[in-house]
Amino acid sequence: MEAQDTFKERLENVADKVTVALDALIPPVAGPESQLLSAMRYAALGNGKRLRPFFVLECGRLFDINERSLLRVASAVECIHAYSLIHDDLPAMDDDDLRRGRPTVHKAYDEAIAVLAGDALQSLAFEIISDEETHAGPKVRNQLIHKLAIASGARGMAGGQAIDVSVKDNELEMPLIARMQRMKTGALFQFSAEAGATMAQASTEAFAALSGFAHDLGLAYQIADDLLDVEGEQSNTGKAVGKDAANGKASFVLTLGPEQAKKRARLLAEQAKSHLEFFGQSATILRQSIDFVIERTG
Repeated sequence: MEAQDTFKERLENVADKVTVALDALIPPVAGPESQLLSAMRYAALGNGKRLRPFFVLECGRLFDINERSLLRVASAVECIHAYSLIHDDLPAMDDDDLRRGRPTVHKAYDEAIAVLAGDALQSLAFEIISDEETHAGPKVRNQLIHKLAIASGARGMAGGQAIDVSVKDNELEMPLIARMQRMKTGALFQFSAEAGATMAQASTEAFAALSGFAHDLGLAYQIADDLLDVEGEQSNTGKAVGKDAANGKASFVLTLGPEQAKKRARLLAEQAKSHLEFFGQSATILRQSIDFVIERTG
């Protein structure tokens, strides 16, 4: 890949490479457990933008980390993301029938297999990162495991989802909505942005720049997602729309209104770009990614 690549080209390239990597990491098997592996592959190898893996690779390139190592971390992150989507779609959670333009895992298989596929993808993520092929240094692997566990657990993604499902009738104030979204969405973005810096044992200043970037990007991404639920078309989003309002879920858009939410997203986007000034021209593609996040239609 050359420096003159556009963000879209780089994103598509990463998506292809991660799909190939996941195909090898989750091989189909024969025997009584075949349905479980089939469901895992259905979730992990299906259509998706692979944004989180993109940030693992693109931020990792700032530190000249070996691409093969970054792809393994990116694959682990996508396993965590896929597991979260499987569980989010279950009847006990968001009760969705459609994801990425096709039946959700519990519809394509059944609820029991969906739960187990999510569980197994979560375990696989840590299996991948803990392997020496990901990084030769045990200290670094331990740091990656620790950070991913926090990002995906009760202090991160799972905790944010718990707040989300416990709230009815959009009753949260803005500070708690922001906290919920930082945990539910932002935590995994932050891990993805910082993984390369962790592998490089980068400077405090580099970590601070990436942390600020990921924080603002994650909130902007969630606002864009909330806007798609209000204004998007199912043919573009690949999932049902209008569900947040129907279910009384708290969101930036339902609290602020669409126009103020868009203004907030643009402000966050500019802030995210300012954090990348630390990396100069090396972060050109990352700056383009911010525009994509707030302008996307699906």
